[in-house]
Amino acid sequence: MLRDLFTPESVSLSLDGASKDDVLLALVGLLGLDERASSSLHRMLRRRESHGSTGVGRGVAIPHARSLAVDRVRLAYGRHDEGVPYDAIDARPVRHLFLIVAPPVELSSQYLPVLGKVAQFVKEPDVIDRLSRLSQPAEFFALLEEKHQ
Repeated sequence: MLRDLFTPESVSLSLDGASKDDVLLALVGLLGLDERASSSLHRMLRRRESHGSTGVGRGVAIPHARSLAVDRVRLAYGRHDEGVPYDAIDARPVRHLFLIVAPPVELSSQYLPVLGKVAQFVKEPDVIDRLSRLSQPAEFFALLEEKHQ
């Protein structure tokens, strides 16, 4: 379940940043990695974005990468109240960001299924509106559980 891959520390309902690069850095910060691992992961995410935006539309981005910075699949969620320019497929600013990071090799092969689950979750008709109205991280976890994610 997606819910098990997030921690309370990896959820921010007030993500800072004025650019795509800023919010990616803030998302990486939610994982609580050391400075070197954070820097490496941030570079990897920027490189991934240079190949095509992970902005999937409806104000959502799902930045993702494989990196030695983690030893298991890790997720973070950040909400940016104003939205940031992100080169999303619908050209709208991004307000909801789901970061997915997995090690280069993982025996459990969770990376792609998790990416699919996040994409499925944000496609649900009421999810975006409900994410916009969350007032505390516990509500985020409750929403994931309600949607069986």
